[in-house]
Amino acid sequence: MQTFHAAPASFLAPPAPHLLPPVAPALRGALSAKGPVPGAVTSRSRACFPSSRSGSRHRRCSRAASSGAAATVTSADDAKKDVLIALSQIIDPDFGTDIVSCGFVKDLNISEALDEVSFRLELTTPACPIKDEFEQKANEVVAALPWVKKVDVTMSAQPAQPVYGGELPEGLQKISNIIAVSSCKGGVGKSTVAVNLAYTLAGMGARVGIFDADIFGPSLPTMVSPENRLLVMNPESRAILPIEYLGVKMVSFGFAGQGRAIMRGPMVSGVINQLLTTTDWGELDYLVIDMPPGTGDIHLTLCQVAPLTAAVIVTTPQKLAFIDVAKGVRMFSKLKVPCVAVVENMCYFDADGKRYYPFGQGSGTQVVQQFGIPHLFDLPIRPTLSASGDTGIPEVVADPQGDVAKTFQNLGVCVVQQCAKIRQQVSTAVSYDRSIRAIRVKVPDSDEEFLLHPATVRRNDRSAQSVDEWTGEQKIQYDDVPDDIEPEEIRPMGNYAVSITWPDGFSQIAPYDQLEMLERLVDAPRAAAPAVASS
Repeated sequence: MQTFHAAPASFLAPPAPHLLPPVAPALRGALSAKGPVPGAVTSRSRACFPSSRSGSRHRRCSRAASSGAAATVTSADDAKKDVLIALSQIIDPDFGTDIVSCGFVKDLNISEALDEVSFRLELTTPACPIKDEFEQKANEVVAALPWVKKVDVTMSAQPAQPVYGGELPEGLQKISNIIAVSSCKGGVGKSTVAVNLAYTLAGMGARVGIFDADIFGPSLPTMVSPENRLLVMNPESRAILPIEYLGVKMVSFGFAGQGRAIMRGPMVSGVINQLLTTTDWGELDYLVIDMPPGTGDIHLTLCQVAPLTAAVIVTTPQKLAFIDVAKGVRMFSKLKVPCVAVVENMCYFDADGKRYYPFGQGSGTQVVQQFGIPHLFDLPIRPTLSASGDTGIPEVVADPQGDVAKTFQNLGVCVVQQCAKIRQQVSTAVSYDRSIRAIRVKVPDSDEEFLLHPATVRRNDRSAQSVDEWTGEQKIQYDDVPDDIEPEEIRPMGNYAVSITWPDGFSQIAPYDQLEMLERLVDAPRAAAPAVASS
């Protein structure tokens, strides 16, 4: 047999030779040889089950119990096991994991007579497009148990909260998902898409807000028609109170009583920051940001201040639109914001039984193919869609059964599902496995998991506390970090990094890119090491 000797862990930057550990770790990612070799990785996932806006939802199912020995259980514990086994048949179609493994079954109770079951499914979003099917299936599989006479299922959702481990402004602390709707070019219908998407999500049962980030030409005051059209501030908390129209909260500089702004860039960024972060949004499942045209200071400010979950790109069939949209996609890519859908507006119109494409075809498809964005939605040229932006009533509200509303419904389903996937990937990307004393890393959009030794991660911190910013000299030395160090907490920092808290109180920001580089750095010497044969 052959034994491969692994190279030791090192710093991400080229280290001094004396910083290398004396003992070669045996597992990939500089995992200590003391721990056992891990088994197969069990993937955890999530499903999306909603609560209604007024709270939890109940469904009861009753039937006569079957006769015979198989129709009884001897204890409540045995009964609970039966119920959990039955519920584990329900698989989330997006992640392929059962709802019991995901931890969504809460408050499972069995009656004293061992014939009635009640439980709650606490899930993450109130806008799941297949909520009714899941609720029905949960009732069916439990009611099918021979000893069950009655089933009481409560559907609920977790409180709105961001998947972000850092300190957020108070106004953003209760928002689950922030969606940027962007085109980087004016006049392509971006505001129309943003408003109709927001009202589509609201119609699916979600708590939704809209933030109009265009200071120079705000569109929201024209596209909606609330009775109260002036933002006010709470005199006690000094927070801005959003305007509400048809159940959706909204903030725009156009509601500030000053119309359109005439100011320089730094002032605009300050206004954007104030409007977004000091607004009392309350609990929101989705905040839709109508981004202004371009890729300048305002966009960078928004991406830095708000932990964007995902982006929806709006374009038109013309080549000129594609050129500007490509710039925006690249910007989001650098900022680690995934683009989940492309909306190609003004694609076609139908007349005389034929479909015409007056501006050509292929711009949206080109964006999808070139940048790997998974979903494309086409919007037609419709007078009603254009008119709805002027009348103050969104098209999906004015005609909820129309073709345009159906397209937005599909877009809403896509956004809900993609945000759920992103949140699940981010929340489980980096974790600590105490059984093998290793940090597990599975970067979003990657199928491969690798392991890193905690001491290796701690020693490779690249912040100013560990590395001199001017000279690049390593402040922290190898012996400063004990080999048996363990992280106290690992929390996601948006879509790009995690925050790791260590026993000495140090909070380390570890970007996914840095963890991948560290893994490659550890693997490279080991791959080059000669194999030593042994019997």
